[in-house]
Amino acid sequence: MSTRSYDPIPPRRVAFLGLGVMGHPMAGHLARAGHQVTVYNRTAAKAQAWVKECGGAFVATPAEAAKGAEFVFCCVGNDDDLRSVVLGDSGALAGMAPGTCFVDHTTASAAVARELHAEAAKRGVAFIDAPVSGGQAGAVNGALTVMCGGDAAAFDAARPIALAFAKAVTLLGGPGSGQLAKMVNQICIAGVVQGLAEAVRFGQNAGLDMAQVLDVIGKGAAQSWQMDNRGKTMVEDSFDFGFAVDWMRKDLGLVLDEARRNGSRLPLTALVDQFYADVQALGGNRWDTSSLIKRL
Repeated sequence: MSTRSYDPIPPRRVAFLGLGVMGHPMAGHLARAGHQVTVYNRTAAKAQAWVKECGGAFVATPAEAAKGAEFVFCCVGNDDDLRSVVLGDSGALAGMAPGTCFVDHTTASAAVARELHAEAAKRGVAFIDAPVSGGQAGAVNGALTVMCGGDAAAFDAARPIALAFAKAVTLLGGPGSGQLAKMVNQICIAGVVQGLAEAVRFGQNAGLDMAQVLDVIGKGAAQSWQMDNRGKTMVEDSFDFGFAVDWMRKDLGLVLDEARRNGSRLPLTALVDQFYADVQALGGNRWDTSSLIKRL
């Protein structure tokens, strides 16, 4: 776990819903920053383990977690998972008071962000869609990039708290804007990883020492985050990192659905999505996204 320092802000009562590979360390940073954290997870054992490690409290439903919280943070799997923890008698909105704020870090559709923003507004609750980039390492190190959509006043209130687990938290527009920005992010990643995979395999087939080659070209125009962080592990045939192929395919599905709605042509993204399907067919569902090289 990270040993980062935290900028002092007054302790707040917060809840965190979803303690997976991202949510567990994100909630931990909130606790270490001094906030009073109540957690909920669909598998109760994970919530119990988090409390044992980080303190705070765990409860049986999102509504209980949200009761008394000024800010409710969330990081779950998909649109349906998100609706399940927000809506209904046991959902977070049932426990939230007017004037509080729900901050959703799930990578989901822009449509569900707008839907839940509207539902929250009926109760006088702010809703911010705030997907993150940086992967498991970014969550553990408190160095995520957070892309937000929603109302400016709610964003201004939530941002200092979110900086417990982020290096940048930026408002990009109204409801859904954060999710759309995350889609842009995933389009960029898909193309870069495929290019890097092809380059590494080409170099290997040509008999080059690719670790050395990456050191050299990483100092020039070919440099990228993916090259710096995944190039050498591609060479080593190592794919045990935080962001799985299954999750990338989920994200690219959101991208391609949105592209059909807004009329964007994404031929490369669609192709790389199919390449990831090939990796899944190889049994690589939980391999890191850099495993595109395996199909070559």
